[in-house]
Amino acid sequence: MFPPLEIELKQQTLPDPYEDFMYHHLQYYGYFKAERGSLPNSATHQHLWKNNPRYLLSGSFGETADLIPDPLQKEKRLWPTCLSSTVHRQIEAVNRDSLMLNSPLLKSRQLLHDDLGEVNSRLREPRDLFAFCSSSGPLQAPRWPIECEVIKENIHHIEWVPPQPEYFYQPTGNEKVPEIVGEEKGTVVYQLDSVPTEDSYFTSSRVGGKRGIIKELAVTLQGPEDNTLLFESRFESGNLQKAVRVNTYEYELTLRTDLYTNKHTQWFYFRVQNTRKDVTYRFTIINLLKPKSLYTIGMKPLMYSQLDASTHSIGWRREGDEIRYYRNNTEDGQQPFYCLTWTIQFPHDQDTCFFAHFYPYTYTDLQCFLLSVANSPVQSQFCKLRTLCRSLAGNTVYLLTITNPARTPQEAAAKKAVVLTARVHPGESNGSWVMKGFLDFILSSSPDAQLLRDIFIFKVVPMLNPDGVIVGNYRCSLAGRDLNRHYKTILKESFPCIWHTRNMVKRLLEEREVLLYCDFHGHSRKSNIFLYGCNNNNRKFWLHERVFPLMLSKNAPDKFSFHSCNFKVQKCKEGTGRVVMWRMGILNSYTMESTFGGSTLGNKRDTHFTPEDLKSLGYHVCDTLLDFCDPDRTKFMQCLAELKELLQQEIHKKFKELGQDMDLEGSWSDISLSDIESSTSGSDSSLSDGLPVHLLNTADELNQKKKMYKKKKRKPLQSRKQRNKQYQKSNLMQESKLTEDAAEGAGFASTLQKQPAFFKNSENTSSSMMKNEKPRLNELNGRDKGTSLGPSKMTTLILTKNKERMQREKPGFTVSCSPKRNTNPSQEPAPDTKPNWSRNRYPATKGGRTTAVVYPSLHIYTYP
Repeated sequence: MFPPLEIELKQQTLPDPYEDFMYHHLQYYGYFKAERGSLPNSATHQHLWKNNPRYLLSGSFGETADLIPDPLQKEKRLWPTCLSSTVHRQIEAVNRDSLMLNSPLLKSRQLLHDDLGEVNSRLREPRDLFAFCSSSGPLQAPRWPIECEVIKENIHHIEWVPPQPEYFYQPTGNEKVPEIVGEEKGTVVYQLDSVPTEDSYFTSSRVGGKRGIIKELAVTLQGPEDNTLLFESRFESGNLQKAVRVNTYEYELTLRTDLYTNKHTQWFYFRVQNTRKDVTYRFTIINLLKPKSLYTIGMKPLMYSQLDASTHSIGWRREGDEIRYYRNNTEDGQQPFYCLTWTIQFPHDQDTCFFAHFYPYTYTDLQCFLLSVANSPVQSQFCKLRTLCRSLAGNTVYLLTITNPARTPQEAAAKKAVVLTARVHPGESNGSWVMKGFLDFILSSSPDAQLLRDIFIFKVVPMLNPDGVIVGNYRCSLAGRDLNRHYKTILKESFPCIWHTRNMVKRLLEEREVLLYCDFHGHSRKSNIFLYGCNNNNRKFWLHERVFPLMLSKNAPDKFSFHSCNFKVQKCKEGTGRVVMWRMGILNSYTMESTFGGSTLGNKRDTHFTPEDLKSLGYHVCDTLLDFCDPDRTKFMQCLAELKELLQQEIHKKFKELGQDMDLEGSWSDISLSDIESSTSGSDSSLSDGLPVHLLNTADELNQKKKMYKKKKRKPLQSRKQRNKQYQKSNLMQESKLTEDAAEGAGFASTLQKQPAFFKNSENTSSSMMKNEKPRLNELNGRDKGTSLGPSKMTTLILTKNKERMQREKPGFTVSCSPKRNTNPSQEPAPDTKPNWSRNRYPATKGGRTTAVVYPSLHIYTYP
């Protein structure tokens, strides 16, 4: 069949040295598990790979056969069964008529062969070690802690948009408050065997969780007349620990705490079977921890009927009546518990239904979405999918880099970056729906999406905490800690997801400017969608961090509330993503909070949010980004003028609360923004729990090594001459500083003695004055125990201070605290003028754009 090659093969019978070396090398490191000769000849293999790309992805996602983590094992299992009869006959003919498949040389999987008739002596591309979500590999099966039992069923829900708005339940005040019965008087119908608590910690994981036979935890029905509900939650993102039947159609439910903790019970997601139609059931969750909840104002739980989904294509919907959120009176002497109770009627007999706190979005859902992007010939040209790192359990944390190919290296270097992340809190699935809406738009063929890809590089981490999402946690990772309080961690192995994310942003900042960072979250106590940001202390960019949220509120007026935004940086939030990224140099650093409930604004008032509402916000983020970066700065300046007016109104409001109505004579712009705002009123885990006990010694050791490294790195002074020079230099600096302080103190001694600590100095004052004049509203409110300053005395001091400062200024000179703006008065909008949002996007830029360069197909790489 191949005469020249056949003669050469007869002369050479020794195995290929390179093939033998690679076999032993990969087998030693665990990447090669197939036996020698178990795979077919590389010529046939490459030919079938190109012509039958689906043989690794046959069947439905999530089945056991499709979730083999080793691609080589997958090839070995699917090879005999996935080929057509024609290809089988070709292989048999080759086996019979030539030495091709029997030759040790041509068994090498490093050589590429174009087809069965010609040999092309070129090496194949190296196999991606982490290519679990590419077009050439199956989905990665989720890895669970070895303590968790996992059922084998594949749970899948359809997406559906309700045809009518889903309104909040209107409390009447007559809702029943069920008495907690407990398992002593009731019957336990479902209970997890063992749940890892605070006393234990994560050790290892495996696909499928706990080894052995999966027990049937639900009760056994006594016959067709037995109407006991069958509960289940041992699936991806599920959460229910125990169900107690206290009456014929009444059940008390206990949620499972986050693994390796004893708290964070909020997220629930479970299945019930053996339902009865036209019967009122009551469910009561008895161990919630938050004293306030959106359920108190009528938020309804979500229900999903499999019969409705299969017959009428109806998905998740808001259901429930007689909803009540109240305090549990049966306390155990520790922290108080709260209860959520609701009644419901199932639509069908013998149905399978699910209940959830919010629309679930699992790790498998994300992988299916990323697989569709990887297999798209268009989207894969401008979206690179990489492995940022592996989680504690070994699940892949994906990183997407989205941008159009640049025409020149200079154009590529000039692009600014935008960093977006989601699901650091696994129970806040609304963050994933906002992220999905953003990705759907930015990967589309819309002209605005193409323009954004032309001018930005998007770094997207769609799921920061896959372990927590998989096991059904509400807030923590498998380390038993809230990752959004540990962004400053040095424990790379214990908190790999956020450590690598911070390191990725650090490297990105060394290459280019990062215009915006936003982390998508969910909020359980406030309505609407809003942002938390960080007040900027640089007077050059005063109020600039508030422009993007204000623009977003104008683009999504029925969903986004600017008045709910907060920009105060609290000490307890120093370890959050937005604060750490802000400290690293990202001015526009935000946490986006999406409510679990709905809107109180515009046409969507008193209605629940659907996934479509949240996905539309992802589009509005893109739309606002274009407004924010528009070369025509009219919109930007209009927002700045409006922000100054809003701030002035807030300051007057604070004075009114103090019992004084006075004119600040233009000095309102010097108020400390942090003191005007209250705290973010955020989650129940505002305070960090610190490190787990088993990690304390590790952290101490790393800190000691870090200190030793710094000491070794510091170069000692080698000679007496060098030491004398350093000593003289420090003395000169100290003397000059003392001289400056003495001169300043002599000129402003009387003023410093009377400072009321309310106004900041303008930019032309010295740094020592700014320290003494830093505004603090807590002193005005009398919170300082050593100061009792009445409103009248405070007013006198403020007016005295303003008078003295005006006397010091030169005649005709006005101190301006506003940022730089265009001097053309025609582009300066009036403060009371509403912005006219133009839809014209960068006409000059768009017109000069050429056709994008076609890049090779998408692969997954490991982020270095």
